[in-house]
Amino acid sequence: MEFQWYPGHMTKAKRQMQEDIKLIDLVIEVIDARCPVASRNPDINDLAKNKLRLVLLNKADLADEKSNNRWIEYFVAQGFYAVGLDSRNRKNMKDVQATLDRVCAAKFEKDRARGIKNRPVRAMVVGIPNVGKSTFINSFAGKAVAKTGNKPGVTKGKQWIKLNKAVELLDTPGILWPKFEDNKVGLNLAFIGSINDAIIETRELSIELIKFLCDKYPKYLNDRYQIDVNKECYDILVDIAASRNFVKKGGELDYDKAAYTLIDEFRSGTLGRITLELPEQDN
Repeated sequence: MEFQWYPGHMTKAKRQMQEDIKLIDLVIEVIDARCPVASRNPDINDLAKNKLRLVLLNKADLADEKSNNRWIEYFVAQGFYAVGLDSRNRKNMKDVQATLDRVCAAKFEKDRARGIKNRPVRAMVVGIPNVGKSTFINSFAGKAVAKTGNKPGVTKGKQWIKLNKAVELLDTPGILWPKFEDNKVGLNLAFIGSINDAIIETRELSIELIKFLCDKYPKYLNDRYQIDVNKECYDILVDIAASRNFVKKGGELDYDKAAYTLIDEFRSGTLGRITLELPEQDN
């Protein structure tokens, strides 16, 4: 499968971010813990050069716990602060706040030395579509201050959000980059829903997901659908349709419904905690 999706508003959003970054002390990058490399826009490293960096591995509850720990170690080794979280759970915000306090301690000290008091830390929240940026902001703020939605492209423009006297957040639209050099990146983004489903061939995507699961998590497929995973991927999709009794009028198995169900149950975590990629040294 090949993936290219770069709506016009993303070009505009990137230009705006290049202007806004001048006002920023800290860049908070929200990524998907299931595919931390694929869900990072490589442009962010250039945009955020010389800025404090905090990486939030969101949806960590849907990813392998051991893999989450490996990724946190990986980002810390890169010089970033990193926290794994489920942004829907407000209890996780304590860890984010504690880390944010550490990240900003040096800045507050520098301000005090210059005679500047009570200037809030200005943080830009960045991330590709559908990684949960707005859900994180709302949980962190304790109220609905950012639009959310379970599809890419909900945040269309920037908005400043004052959390408290110490921190102001700048929410930005999710932006992808114009070309995926590695098709596996596009595939992983399609798996997690960061590419609009309307432009994806669902059945073909499900076959690719089955191929991955048979290699890395065969037990999850077996346990969930009670099927033999030692078959061709298409035959496994047929068996999923049969096991769920997905039948069209006339008695024909509904493979498209089976494909949609598999992808949906992966995204929701119903299949199990699954990580799509590991740090290079762990591969």
